[in-house]
Amino acid sequence: MPPSPAAETPADVRSGIVATAARLLHEGGAAAVTTRAVAQAAGVQPPTIFRLFGDKDGLLQAVAEHVMTVYVAGKAVQAAGENSDPVDDLRAAWHNHIEFGLANPEVFLLFIEPGRLHDSPALAAGTDVLKARVARVAAAGRLKVSEARAVGMIQAAGTGAVLALLSAQDEQRDPQLADALFQAVLGGILTSAPAPPASDPVAVAVTFQATLPELPTLSDAERTLLGEWLTRVVTTLQARDKS
Repeated sequence: MPPSPAAETPADVRSGIVATAARLLHEGGAAAVTTRAVAQAAGVQPPTIFRLFGDKDGLLQAVAEHVMTVYVAGKAVQAAGENSDPVDDLRAAWHNHIEFGLANPEVFLLFIEPGRLHDSPALAAGTDVLKARVARVAAAGRLKVSEARAVGMIQAAGTGAVLALLSAQDEQRDPQLADALFQAVLGGILTSAPAPPASDPVAVAVTFQATLPELPTLSDAERTLLGEWLTRVVTTLQARDKS
C-alpha cells in the first residue's frame, strides 16, 4: 500500500513532482509542463510547486537534472570491461548520446543553453564517464592528441550532431550524419596503429600519461610532477603542429 500524503516527506513530494513533470515533458514537450498540469497530475496544490521550485523554469531545470541523472547512471552501468575494445566502447557511447539527445530534445536543449545547468552534477558525472572511456583509448596507445582535447572534440561534435538532426524535419534527416561526424573525430584523435610509433611523440606522451596511475614505486607527488611535465610536452607539440 502506498504511503498516505501525510506520511510523505518533502523529498518524496519533490521527487514525485519531478517524475510527473518529466513524464509530461517527454509526452508533450515544455508546453505541457504547466504549473496547473503538473500539480493536477502529481496530486498536489500549485503553491507546493512554487514553494519547492520557485517557478516553472526551476521545475524544468530539476526535471532536466533528473532525466540526465538516470541516463548517466545507465551509462556508468554499461561501462565496458577491461577486455573490450576501447574504441568500440567509445563508438557505442557516441550512439547512446545521439539517441538520448534525439529522444529528449527539451532536456538536451536545456543542458546546452549557455549559462544554464553548467554546474549540473549529472552533467559532470556524464563528462567523467566520457573521460574514463577516452583514458582507456589513451592507455591502449591509440590517441594522438591529449585526453582533454579528445574529450572536447567528442563533446563538441556530439552536440553539433544532435542539434543538426533536431533542426531537420524527420524526412530530411541524414541517418548517416552522426556516424560520419564520429568517424571524422576519430580521424583527428586516433593514431593509425594500436601502438604509437616513435615518430609520433604526442601519442607516446599521451599513452605514458594514461599509464601513470599504474606505474609502481612512484609517490603521488612524483606522479603529479611527471603528469605536469607530460601535459606540457603534449600542449607544446600540439601548438607546434598547428603553426
